[in-house]
Amino acid sequence: MVPVSTHTAAPTEGIPSAPGAFIQDRLAGWVSDLTTLHELTERLAGTSTLDSALHELLVAGAALVGAARGLLVLEPADGRGPSRTIGLGLSHAELGHIETVPRSATAYGRFLDGLPDTGTPLASPDILGDPGLDPGCREVAARLGYAASYTQPLATGAAEAAGATGPDATARTTGRLGAAVWLYDEPAEPLERQCHLVGVYARYAAEHLARLLELERARADAVAVAEELLPSRLPRIPGVRLAARRRAGPGAGGDWYDALPLPDNALGLAIGSVGGSGPAALAAMGRLRAGLRAYAVMEGEDPVAVLSDLELLLRMTEPSAAATALYAYCEPDRRTIVLAGAGHTPPLVTGERRTEFVETTLSAPLGMLSCWEAPSVEFTPRPGETVLFYTDGLLRRTGDTRDRAFARLHAAAAGVPKVLRQDPGAVADHVLRTVLPADGTDRSAATEDVAVLAARFD
Repeated sequence: MVPVSTHTAAPTEGIPSAPGAFIQDRLAGWVSDLTTLHELTERLAGTSTLDSALHELLVAGAALVGAARGLLVLEPADGRGPSRTIGLGLSHAELGHIETVPRSATAYGRFLDGLPDTGTPLASPDILGDPGLDPGCREVAARLGYAASYTQPLATGAAEAAGATGPDATARTTGRLGAAVWLYDEPAEPLERQCHLVGVYARYAAEHLARLLELERARADAVAVAEELLPSRLPRIPGVRLAARRRAGPGAGGDWYDALPLPDNALGLAIGSVGGSGPAALAAMGRLRAGLRAYAVMEGEDPVAVLSDLELLLRMTEPSAAATALYAYCEPDRRTIVLAGAGHTPPLVTGERRTEFVETTLSAPLGMLSCWEAPSVEFTPRPGETVLFYTDGLLRRTGDTRDRAFARLHAAAAGVPKVLRQDPGAVADHVLRTVLPADGTDRSAATEDVAVLAARFD
């Protein structure tokens, strides 16, 4: 935390302070305050996710008002979410105790509910000694060991006109984002200068939060669209059980999978990735998946022909795009798979007796060469084995080199416990948990999607 300096002139007994010294002291205090605000806002500007920004705001505000603990409630007034409650120096149980206080009895609750008398910061310098407070407030404060609080509303610039009515009142409502509350262990109240500093900081922080909020909403919408473009359910074919997992990156890329029943109890399995992210990648993903389904119905027994047609479709609809894809024609009753890949990662076969990558021929991604073609590969899974199809994002999210990422994936599949091998979903979950960094620090490929399609053959 960055401390706020407090500059006070040391009194000299019997000698009046010179006006020039007083002015210099005030100027030095202003410069120090501006420096502190600059450092704190720079740190806040460096946050790129909503959660990290909320935590930084809570920590910085505690430093500005001289508090040790606090909580922040994010609750946008438009009702579209997301909502968060985070604490500083407070456990989840302690946050739960605070939330037992009636919402209307708290300053932050009244502000979030849009009451007109709570649009400005509010200090409660002596909670235990204030008979006007709700008894629940005093009871929780005594239980958690805090004696005073300072509440700072968080609102965008359009919401700052306290007491506005008519059109301005609507602007105030849409501008409310949340509120921060800082807690003191002893009866206390921030100085006027501290209140001013945290108010300036909070106005900047609210604008930053509003931007991150819109980004998170856009990402959530893109993820929802991507999920709608994928199969709502996987087919049930005798002799094989299927499971799929997808982890969307913040950029909502174009990783996809598909499984469709074909004549004579056959099964078509596909997985692929479109370069880029955002709406363009999602649109390309939807077109490629729809095209592959049509080609698989017409000539699914020939994976090379299916991918050749998909190459032509990509050139006609997405001339500047590149994509990888893998299509497999499966006959579960015979346990045979014929597949072809276009620049895609090789499947992985895993069971109790072996774990190995399927040897596929080298091929370029779709859209990279003037004419795509590669020979198909046929292999036979043994009873009880699971074939894992996955996108390249699984390897890149590890943050390792490609060889080490493949080794990591191989070790994860080989280490699936025997009790889990009966369920393809459990196999996929184990591989994801083992391969991806446990601490969530896959920042080397933070925008990467991951898709996994698992097929267990009886």
